[in-house]
Amino acid sequence: MYREAFRNHVSEVELKFPNFPQSFDGMRIFFISDVHFRLLDEELVRQVKGKVDLVIIGGDLLEKKVPFSNVEKNITLLQSLGPIHFVWGNNDYEGDFRRLDATLLEKGVQILDNTAVTYENEGEKIILLGVDDVGCERDRLELALQDSDEGFRILISHNPSIVEQLKHEHQISLVLSGHTHGGQIRFFGFGIAEIGGLKKRNNTILFISNGYGTTGIPLRLGARAETHLITLRSE
Repeated sequence: MYREAFRNHVSEVELKFPNFPQSFDGMRIFFISDVHFRLLDEELVRQVKGKVDLVIIGGDLLEKKVPFSNVEKNITLLQSLGPIHFVWGNNDYEGDFRRLDATLLEKGVQILDNTAVTYENEGEKIILLGVDDVGCERDRLELALQDSDEGFRILISHNPSIVEQLKHEHQISLVLSGHTHGGQIRFFGFGIAEIGGLKKRNNTILFISNGYGTTGIPLRLGARAETHLITLRSE
């Protein structure tokens, strides 16, 4: 269980969408969520270096009593992969979240707190929207949508329950989330939360990570620690 909690696994997945912009075909995202007390493994970073267009941290980079030296080391390693985007998780607010906010800004990390950022190429657009934590009732999806251009929309939310707020007119093609740890400890296939992976919610693909770290106890069973290299393609 301890070994499963500290695996350094990169799950590679290719997602195809009929409305994905041709000029961005093959775009690669390194997605990591729920780091908590873990220090990112340098060998894992070397494994994906040069294969990443941008990095997304899906919340819970911090937790109460996590040393800030851990946070700074993890950000520095992730910066070697590409530009970083971050959304807040519930455990981030247990620590000194104001210091975390200042550290992220100082290191040039794009914080998506009910906001959006646009990437444009050859007249086509990919929009990353991010909401603050749903569990802490800080999410304002309507504000992120107001900040968003028209284009292929990816929503980042630490808590996957954000999908309950989605409507067809929001035109969200992909949601990236963590939070659940895949149940962290599962017996006979059952856990306190469903295992991570791909889910379909109407016209939206929901991608939930089991997360990289643990909370409570540093053990996992049936929900191994993971990071992700996601390749986006047009059909």
